[in-house]
Amino acid sequence: MHTMTTRPLKPNYNVKSIETIVAGSDVRVRLYTLAPEEIIPWHFHTQVMDWYFCLAGRLAVETRSPDNRAVIDTGGSTAIPPDTAHRISNGGQTDCRFLLVQGVGKYDFHAISAS
Repeated sequence: MHTMTTRPLKPNYNVKSIETIVAGSDVRVRLYTLAPEEIIPWHFHTQVMDWYFCLAGRLAVETRSPDNRAVIDTGGSTAIPPDTAHRISNGGQTDCRFLLVQGVGKYDFHAISAS
């Protein structure tokens, strides 16, 4: 079980690079670069599904309920359904680049506790 914040937040983390490709009312597409050891902290979205496409390096994707950790190599992909707590990190020793497609629905970002 995750502890929700009282309202949606703007994401509060720093990574090497985020480039917005599309920012519509119900779909977002962004290109991320994570340096080694960079993390997008635990969070969830209430409506949107996240699709991760690893373009270079290794992408680590962790979820809660169910608890899982997957490392996605270049060319691989995974999806995270709405209301699923997840944390994203660089799973290797070099930069990791991935495309994140989010939709269809209103985007929100709910930070949750690390425990």
